[in-house]
Amino acid sequence: MKLRVLLVLLVLGAMASQTLMAHASCSDMTVKGTYAFTIRGQILLPGGSSLLITGVAKTTFDGHGNITQLDAVAANGNVASDWRVSTGTYSVSTNCTASFTVTNGNEPPIHALFIVAQSGNTLHAVVIDPGFAVTSDAERVVAPHN
Repeated sequence: MKLRVLLVLLVLGAMASQTLMAHASCSDMTVKGTYAFTIRGQILLPGGSSLLITGVAKTTFDGHGNITQLDAVAANGNVASDWRVSTGTYSVSTNCTASFTVTNGNEPPIHALFIVAQSGNTLHAVVIDPGFAVTSDAERVVAPHN
């Protein structure tokens, strides 16, 4: 009897999981809006030294693959005296994995992968450029306008 109950519970759990996954579809529009990012990690320099990175960013996704961003990032505790403006692009897959690239002036672009969570209200990102060990988490602070 216990085996039968366990089997029924497993089947019901699998069906519920498949239903949830079938509805968990994302697109560029899923992340439309403005997010507050917290940034932390290290940049690994040649020769074995590193820079400690901390920062915040206000990033706006337009729902069509374009990004505008203001950020303040400190390297070893030294931060510029004003907000840095960046622009970029992003792409969200139907399985809620995504990527973005941001560029600031003449600096090399930064490439990241991220996961869309909580129906687009939370993002978890990792920089994928060589020498970076940097992650960030974000929450939506301005909902999209229709």
